[in-house]
Amino acid sequence: MEKLKKYVSVKDEDHFYHQGAVELLIFNFLLILTILTIWLFKNHRFRFLHETGGAMLYGLLMGLIIQYVTKSPDVESGTVYECEKLKSGPSTLLINITNQVYEYQYKREISHHNVNGHQGNGMLQKMTFDPSIFFNILLPPIIFHAGYSLKKRHFFRNLGSILTYAFLGTAISCIVIGLIMYGFVKAMVHIGQLKQWEFHFTDCLFFGSLMSATDPVTVLAIFHELNVDTDLYTLLFGESVLNDAVAIVLTHSISIYSPKENPNAFDAAAFFQSVGNFLGIFAGSFAMGSSYAVVTALLTKFTKLCEFPMLETGLFFLLSWSAFLSAEAAGLTGIVAVLFCGVTQAHYTYNNLSPDSKMRTKQLFEFMNFLAENVIFCYMGLALFTFQNHIFNPLFIFGALVAVFVARASNIYPLSFLLNLGRKQKIPRNFQHMMMFSGLRGAIAFALAIRDTDSQPKQMMFTTALLIVFFTVWVFGGGTTPMLTWLQIRYLKPLLTHTGPPLTSTLPEWCSPVARLLTSPSAYGDQLKDGDTDYIINNDELTENYEPSAHIPVPAQDNTGSIQATGREDIQEGDLGLGGYKLQLQHTACQPQKNLLA
Repeated sequence: MEKLKKYVSVKDEDHFYHQGAVELLIFNFLLILTILTIWLFKNHRFRFLHETGGAMLYGLLMGLIIQYVTKSPDVESGTVYECEKLKSGPSTLLINITNQVYEYQYKREISHHNVNGHQGNGMLQKMTFDPSIFFNILLPPIIFHAGYSLKKRHFFRNLGSILTYAFLGTAISCIVIGLIMYGFVKAMVHIGQLKQWEFHFTDCLFFGSLMSATDPVTVLAIFHELNVDTDLYTLLFGESVLNDAVAIVLTHSISIYSPKENPNAFDAAAFFQSVGNFLGIFAGSFAMGSSYAVVTALLTKFTKLCEFPMLETGLFFLLSWSAFLSAEAAGLTGIVAVLFCGVTQAHYTYNNLSPDSKMRTKQLFEFMNFLAENVIFCYMGLALFTFQNHIFNPLFIFGALVAVFVARASNIYPLSFLLNLGRKQKIPRNFQHMMMFSGLRGAIAFALAIRDTDSQPKQMMFTTALLIVFFTVWVFGGGTTPMLTWLQIRYLKPLLTHTGPPLTSTLPEWCSPVARLLTSPSAYGDQLKDGDTDYIINNDELTENYEPSAHIPVPAQDNTGSIQATGREDIQEGDLGLGGYKLQLQHTACQPQKNLLA
């Protein structure tokens, strides 16, 4: 009998590893399909479905196949046994079956509608990721790349507006979504779809905070491809980067908000405790990430690591990763730490790196971002069928869609009006409409929702968040190009003027005859400069004038070797009003001298 049990145990273990290999193989093929689709779309300039939407579609089809082709080998799966003596769900349960004691651990609450034979399906269980994989493995490279690839010149020129949208806008969005959803929850309680004690106001605010995390990756990719106005790109990209960090900390702060008496009543002490927690975690995470970046900058400056690019790149990667791990170990938010680590690394450390390390770090994190992002979007498609505890409530889903759009409007339009009172370069109305349209939900909202699916309200939130991600990525992501055309955003400039880039490089191939006819010959020589397409700014980029028709004056060089920019940038039109400046360019030992006018 003992030999039989040992044989069965070994067989089950082999089957477990076999299913793990199948799971990895499925994701591998999904990524291969996604890459080939991306190449096909780029080759034919097809912009109505972005690569993330394609990844979700492939995941959706694979999840559908797994759901209905595989089945549970356990005939007892889906059977519910009554335990009348238990008054609550223990974390560990010991069960005596024919004098053999087995240990079972609590996983999550399951709705009666979801009790079926799929509950024991090993393949479906393997395809359901542990949420810690998202936060510890997949999200850090995405967030770090966002900070490391900021267009610093335009980012700091619009810093005041970006901070307003990211902090105040996210708070407004959270409150508006929470209030609207609370109204819908009350309606659901009134018609008997929910129990009074199942959904509190704090749960609605929690849902509002996670749905306030925007992820316009689809829109931004199209913006970059079409060379859309840089200020619009920067406002949207900067807002989304900081907005993710704010939403993550805000979600954590709301989750620990616990009024002593009525959960639906306002408790001033608990509120101020949550606010203090939010500020403390955000500031601590910011300090942690920036500190690691400063240490990296000092090491690369005062050592000769630049003579060994492989070691230099390895140290850069490990110290950046350490920022995330240290913040998590200290009880802070690693995502916020790694974001500001990326921003500080780009601002300081990048200038100390050897040319080889500059290229390697940029390509490494760009590749990791691409891979992690597509894995997450593939998994979103899979999760619609492989997650076994979905709760689809049409009224809740409809309310969430309404709340998301109303909250986005309540965020963008009033704040833009207030910002324009103090900005010299106003945010045009068509930019505001485009920012409103670009409020897609994506990886961060999904990861925050799947992090906690223990209770039925949280399972309902996860299902709704997933559907909203699908809707916004497919509908609004696919409608980006028509919306740009309708709003007359500035990428259409080559159609009406002699300036570039040429229409032959921005329109699909089937439009090439018309594009050649309408493109001015001078536009072919008026391509965008490297600084407009490359995220990280080089030293010589600061002396260039970005207006295509403007004259570039020759910088004056004094006898000390310092260079003074005579072509003064119009930085005063931004938020900071820095005025004139003088550049002191110092070349490191590992970086060759460059002619700034070359």
